[in-house]
Formats: sequence, C-alpha cells, structure tokens
Amino acid sequence: MDFRVEQLPKIRVLPRPEDGLRALVNRAPQAEAWAERSMERLRPALTWLYASRRRLATTAVGVLTVWLFVHVMFGANGMVVYRQKRSEYQDLQKEIDSLQRENDHYTDQIKALKTDPETIEKEAREQFHYTRPGEVVYVAPPPAHPQPPSTAAARK
Repeated sequence: MDFRVEQLPKIRVLPRPEDGLRALVNRAPQAEAWAERSMERLRPALTWLYASRRRLATTAVGVLTVWLFVHVMFGANGMVVYRQKRSEYQDLQKEIDSLQRENDHYTDQIKALKTDPETIEKEAREQFHYTRPGEVVYVAPPPAHPQPPSTAAARK
C-alpha cells in the first residue's frame, strides 16, 4: 500500500474584512477631493439646470402631449385605423346580412321544392318544358345578335 500524499490543490486565501475596510479608510481623503473637484466642474451646469427646471418641465410635458396625440391618432391602434376597421366591420356586417337573407331565400325555395306540388310543377314546366295533356308550349327563338358596324363613321 502506498500512503503517499499527492500535491494538495491550491488553496485560495480570502482577504480579511478588516484589510478592505482599512484600505477604504486610507483612500477616503482622495475620494473626497475627487468629488469636490467634480462638483466644482459641474456647478455651472447644475446651476443652469436648476434655474431652467420649470421651462424644461413644461417643454417635456408639451413634447409628451404631442407624442401622445400623434400616437393616439396615427399609431398602430389609433383613431385613423379604428375608423377604417369600423367601416370595414360595417361593410362586412351588411354583406353577412345580405348573404343570410339569400341563404334564407334558398332554404325556403328548397323546402318548397321538396314539399309544395305547385312549386314542383312550376319548375318542371319552366325548365323541362313539360305540359299537361292538351297544352301547347311556344318557345321563342333566341334573340339574334346584330353585327357591329365595321367602320368608325358608321358607329357614330
């Protein structure tokens, strides 16, 4: 049996919290000096921003209002699109009603052709030229199509 110990994996040593805190305290004066320099550079811009805050707020509200108006009127679901869709809906509703009336008419006609003897007789007489004994059917010849004039002068 071999009891040799292999090389241990590298153990990471974590820094102590006190070291980080001490480094932070040591760098505090430098950070304060940097903050002071930054404030001195930004002071004119911040002063102008503070003095113009009402104008900027009014402008922002105006821009927001204009944007909202444009979005409501012309956006993907705006008033213009809404009116187009509403018109299309009304047209489709009229078409549905018309088709429903036509369907009802055809349903009544089918029902009559299945049950009403007078309707059956009428269709047989019209389509197949059936007659009762002793009746004569007169069929008119189809209308003749006149030849169109061959010259432009004759057309006028």
